[in-house]
Amino acid sequence: MHLALFQPDIPQNAGSIMRLGACLGVPVDLIEPAGFIIDDKRMRRAGMDYIDRLTLIRHASWERFQADRAPGRLVLLTTKGATPYPDFAFRADDTLILGRESSGVPEEVHEAADARLVIPLLPDLRSINVAQAAAMVLGEALRQTGGFPAATAPANWAPANRTGE
Repeated sequence: MHLALFQPDIPQNAGSIMRLGACLGVPVDLIEPAGFIIDDKRMRRAGMDYIDRLTLIRHASWERFQADRAPGRLVLLTTKGATPYPDFAFRADDTLILGRESSGVPEEVHEAADARLVIPLLPDLRSINVAQAAAMVLGEALRQTGGFPAATAPANWAPANRTGE
């Protein structure tokens, strides 16, 4: 599983998505150009203090990404998708691609996608934050594929009482 960011506009969103990838062991492909300067100092300021734990693969262009990307399906998250993401059967080798906050992705990216997924929203609302979308869909993809990292609970942890007693 990979996350891919197509020419992101907002460093805080990119930092949040990269932190998500670092924490869950999911590589992040960054398709440039970005709408901001990408360096360690700026990424740390954007909340990416786990940058040393992240597998970040930078691609100079969409064409380079297409030539160099990991094998597997390209799954586009888009408001123009036809398939609700909970209805999709994810595979461990999928790359989930997210578009620019300001404009999504161009038609050539839509055409290259093997699947176009949408997050079901109330009818009068357009979209949610790209980092939230990444977390929602990646969480479902990892759940389906058994791809979450092995969790270790603290020694004093006990499950919450779910019966209300």
